[in-house]
Amino acid sequence: MTTPLPEGTCDCHVHIVGSLTDYPMLADRHYTPGPASVDDLRAHMGAVGATRAVIVQPSIYGSDNRCMLDAMARMNGAARGVAVVERDIDDEALSTLHEQGVRGLRINLESVGASDPHAIGQALQHWGARIAPLGWHIQIYSGLDAMAAAAANLPPLDVPIVLDHFAMIPASTSPDDPRAKAIIALVASGRAYVKLSASYRVDTDSRHADGVRKLAHAFADANDARILWASDWPHTNREPGRRATEVSAYRQIGAARLSEEVRDWFSDGHVLQALLVANPARLYGFE
Repeated sequence: MTTPLPEGTCDCHVHIVGSLTDYPMLADRHYTPGPASVDDLRAHMGAVGATRAVIVQPSIYGSDNRCMLDAMARMNGAARGVAVVERDIDDEALSTLHEQGVRGLRINLESVGASDPHAIGQALQHWGARIAPLGWHIQIYSGLDAMAAAAANLPPLDVPIVLDHFAMIPASTSPDDPRAKAIIALVASGRAYVKLSASYRVDTDSRHADGVRKLAHAFADANDARILWASDWPHTNREPGRRATEVSAYRQIGAARLSEEVRDWFSDGHVLQALLVANPARLYGFE
């Protein structure tokens, strides 16, 4: 039986996938997911006990945010968005996105195979000043090597950084690994949040649950005001042997596993409240 998460829990990383007719995917996408509707999202949230969600723009849509924006409108204030935009977007268009519920920009380098420290630094430098007046953040999905290298030379920023999926630190990583230490130090400084999400992306063979737990504790011990939880629903995947334009089935994770996993990481009520309720309420403007 699934134990619901605390009242006010926010799932900080979900995707909506609409019909191909209404929301065409990029021709050069790296994978093709099946539909994942707002009704499906509500069912997922009900199963885990979340009352808020952050809808993140997936790479399949590029900078066409219509599917995400339409989904947020249907969520009646219970959702915020993280968008992908072109570099030449004007301030008026950014303000319009804010009015529609967007609270951050996503820099996705991992899905498109472009992770490198220089690209991270460039993106942060370009967007930091532009979105600071809106109170937004920059969300980065990047490989560990690139993010760890970039952490040592981050430019001064007036906006927080949010790192996807345990900052992509493999669950088998040694606690003495300097790359992991660089990321944890960034969270400890308060400059970055980290999403404790998609453990299957950092524990690919499901043999390192203890390593995932230790990572979660390392981040919480470093700064429990900078940790977020997310399911990564609907658990996108590219099945082996499938072409990028062929539909790949979603991973079957399930609400019970998600709820049990987060409670396995933390039993302290203060940490759970920060992780699930207080931190996302502050970052995404639910307060």
